[in-house]
Amino acid sequence: MFWLVIIFASFSLFAELNPTTFSFPCLFGLSSCAMFLILELSQAFSGLMMISSAPLRAALVPLAP
Repeated sequence: MFWLVIIFASFSLFAELNPTTFSFPCLFGLSSCAMFLILELSQAFSGLMMISSAPLRAALVPLAP
């Protein structure tokens, strides 16, 4: 994620500041955040935003023989 920030920040480093050069790095930053969320939520039971497996385990208890 750090490399994406560096790459997109370098696009507008030497450009004249106007609405276009301000809005596109912000848009690219939001897209890199979306990529982080997609990668993070693909592994729901591990990682930075981990969900609990206790409800799933409690739902499987009645199904066990």
